[in-house]
Amino acid sequence: MAKKQSDYLASLLAEDEVEAEAPKSDTQDAAIPLPSRGEPTRASARAGLSLLGRENALSRVAAGEVRQVTQLLLDPARVRVWVGNARIQAKLTEENCRDLIDSIVAEGGQKVPAVVRHIKDDPAHDYELIAGTRRHFAISWLRAHSYPDMRLLAQVAELDDEAAFRLADIENRARKDISDIERARNYAAALELHYGGKAVRMAERLKLSKGWLSKMLKAATISDDVLVAFANLHELTLNPAYKLAAALDDSARATAIRKEAKAIASENQAAVDIGTPPLPGAATLRRLMAANAVKAPAPVDLRMEIAGPHGRPVVAVKAVNRQGITLHLPMASGASDDAVAEAVLKVLESLRENGISVK
Repeated sequence: MAKKQSDYLASLLAEDEVEAEAPKSDTQDAAIPLPSRGEPTRASARAGLSLLGRENALSRVAAGEVRQVTQLLLDPARVRVWVGNARIQAKLTEENCRDLIDSIVAEGGQKVPAVVRHIKDDPAHDYELIAGTRRHFAISWLRAHSYPDMRLLAQVAELDDEAAFRLADIENRARKDISDIERARNYAAALELHYGGKAVRMAERLKLSKGWLSKMLKAATISDDVLVAFANLHELTLNPAYKLAAALDDSARATAIRKEAKAIASENQAAVDIGTPPLPGAATLRRLMAANAVKAPAPVDLRMEIAGPHGRPVVAVKAVNRQGITLHLPMASGASDDAVAEAVLKVLESLRENGISVK
């Protein structure tokens, strides 16, 4: 995680640089603060805190010189996942979490704590998970598969929904396994929930570029019936997603894109059924962007003139519309009544050939 992001995360949690041992039960035991940076390390601290050292440490906590970091070992079943997180929980599987699962087993437990907050009025859960959904899934999976004693290491923070969103967001920025579309939709939901629909305020609070956030919010407008064309949403990155969202603003073109997306989704499913790879994201995007509404044929120009025996116009068609046919009979054409009548008949015949009839 970049230093700027790390500092931002630290400010959200409002922690001093204090290390803590996680208790080995669900009991909320306070962590013992270590000396602050720059303070000489005493031999007694290296060998184990003496009673006097422990009393001094606790007095420093009470005086507000340092803050305690409360870490617990929890049953993940008692921790519900906060709906405000960007990650789509239903998409987590053993396969895409295998690296984390193997790491936890190899290290004998989880090393990086998740972040939770207390909740009330939910008899099924005691905490809500703000950050660490993959860790929550991995521990839950291990408990169900031969490691029943595994527990979720979690740090408890007191956060309102807006602060929880900012904390989850800063952690998610450093992770490549959350797609731009997931994040975009998460931002769009948070815009109304936490920032009153004001994108400028949201950008300031999240320390984001206003232009970049605007693109994310636009990408969030792509509907599921278009996204279904992508076998892997991670292949639809922000800039292409923004262009696709802009193309969908044209209602006629949007209809064609949705039709093409449905066709691609069917083809992808057929490919998976026979064991072949689905259409790559770049090819999917090209097909969607190339989809266009069938244009109506250009209207036929039905204006015409019929010349008489002297070569001068006898009858001219000025307009053809739902109200009727407008004919112009020029003066001094030199044509007889019979010639004029014959010219009108030619006009009517020509119009019938183009699908126009006065009947």
